[in-house]
Amino acid sequence: MRSFLAFACVAAIAVAAAQDPAAVDAAVHAGKTPPKLTENVSAPDVLAACREMLPRRPIKLAGALILRNRKGIVQKECDYSLVMRRGKDTTHLAINLFARHETNELASVEISRRGDERPTIQLISDGAVKSVGSPLDRVMETDVTWLDLTFDFLWWTDAAYEKAREGETVHGQTCMVILVRPPEKIAGLEAVRLWADKKTGCLMQAEQLGDGMKPLRRLWGTRVKKFGENWMVSVLEVETLGSRHRTKITVDTLTEL
Repeated sequence: MRSFLAFACVAAIAVAAAQDPAAVDAAVHAGKTPPKLTENVSAPDVLAACREMLPRRPIKLAGALILRNRKGIVQKECDYSLVMRRGKDTTHLAINLFARHETNELASVEISRRGDERPTIQLISDGAVKSVGSPLDRVMETDVTWLDLTFDFLWWTDAAYEKAREGETVHGQTCMVILVRPPEKIAGLEAVRLWADKKTGCLMQAEQLGDGMKPLRRLWGTRVKKFGENWMVSVLEVETLGSRHRTKITVDTLTEL
């Protein structure tokens, strides 16, 4: 979820641009805006700017994962809490998953990253500890995967603009589109496509591409909220394309520790 925070922070400004211009001004004054995209900014530079949006101080989020069908009927849901502690060369996250509106814990997750290395993910459930085999494994049988929660692709170095898609819009914002490829083969994943707002450089949407570059899943922010002095996307949607269902990730509270 380290990059879940990065996505939430940078997308907040771009979503706010369509909802509340004052929110953009506040975020800019808080120093939370990455460099604007220009012809001289490379795709890796945009990813680096997104990573720099991560909070420097320890932070705690709480919210929910809610799986709904096309009619909006809830099929599965759980609450989560997340604590991130970021050092100079390391980042550690502790995630706890609970039955919705209850205190009994379903599972806990420890995610650690050192430098640019691939994160290690350990899942603790029913007293057993295991390493997550694939970043595409589903979280609590929702549309959300570990790739969505770690956003490991922001650290991948094979990144380039997808010129043929330049000018596409997300939430009314004109974007430049970036393709990033994993440094190591991941079964079922050929690349990730990212949409970045052309004016602010903010990440607006991410899409998982499978074999033959077929779009499989998509994640985007839909609502922005101010938590104290921090602007952040408070609702994200994750959709498995063609599945007739999607999962909502809410950020209900944010506190600095």
